[in-house]
Amino acid sequence: MPHATQHADVATAELDSALRGGPFHVALRAAIAARGLPLQRVQHHLSRHGVKVGVTSLSYWQQGARRPQRPESLRAVRALEEILELPEESLIRLLADSGESPSGLRSAARSYRSLVEASGVLDQLLAELDCPPDGGLHTLGHHERLRIGARRELAERESHHIVRAHRDGIDRFVAVHHGDRGATPEVMRVHALENCRTGRVRWHHDTGVLAAELLFDTRLRAGDTFLFRYAVEDGTAGVSREYVRGFDAPGGQYALQVCFDAAAVPVRCHRFAQHSAAAPRSGCQGLALSGRHRSVHLVEPRLRPGFLGIGWDWE
Repeated sequence: MPHATQHADVATAELDSALRGGPFHVALRAAIAARGLPLQRVQHHLSRHGVKVGVTSLSYWQQGARRPQRPESLRAVRALEEILELPEESLIRLLADSGESPSGLRSAARSYRSLVEASGVLDQLLAELDCPPDGGLHTLGHHERLRIGARRELAERESHHIVRAHRDGIDRFVAVHHGDRGATPEVMRVHALENCRTGRVRWHHDTGVLAAELLFDTRLRAGDTFLFRYAVEDGTAGVSREYVRGFDAPGGQYALQVCFDAAAVPVRCHRFAQHSAAAPRSGCQGLALSGRHRSVHLVEPRLRPGFLGIGWDWE
């Protein structure tokens, strides 16, 4: 049947194009059309994967009226990749990449890092390290320093923590590092710099996530304060354009500093905030590079749940 074959070829070509360039809802619609599945059948397949999503939600997703945002919805997107016979991460990555505002900032889109967190990868790594959801430490101060190398890559991240234990027996902290897209976490190096030593290290290759135990030389009692410092040597990914840090609970002061190599100085930098991973970015403010040190920074005196970050443009 030439007509049917021609129609299938067109649908496949449209799907290939949508998966390359997005946006998410166009790719989802093209994938469903290419497989010839009504939404009721898609919903049925999702239920067999243990994921509950309504037909109305699926319809909204493929129209672009709504976007998958909750962890359960993101699990559904991963299941859809399998059901619709799509490459792994193809739809998830489109969710991360879409939603560009005229200024070049991702607006309503989740950052790729937050998608990784919600996808279950981070939960899996933390479980392997026997890390409970509440690590028993409250942040009084956290200073992060990023070094961007000559190839415009995220070369290193150094963290200095000031914490207070809120229960007895705390003797470690699990540090998480999200490499930029294309990072190779298995060749990263974790350096314990002050008042700690490196324990077990786990990673997930496909998402570039690394989790590392930092062991204290003492057991903290409730109310004890502690200072420690560590660094993650990265340099394994391509061009870096932003750094985003998420906070699940209120805390003390947070400072983020980004330092650029003399051979890789951006044309502009800005800070931003997000109340949640699904919310649009707000509080966008230009940051001026310091003179010979070629750095920018932000300081948040009192942390609230949400996201803070710095982005930069190369040209």
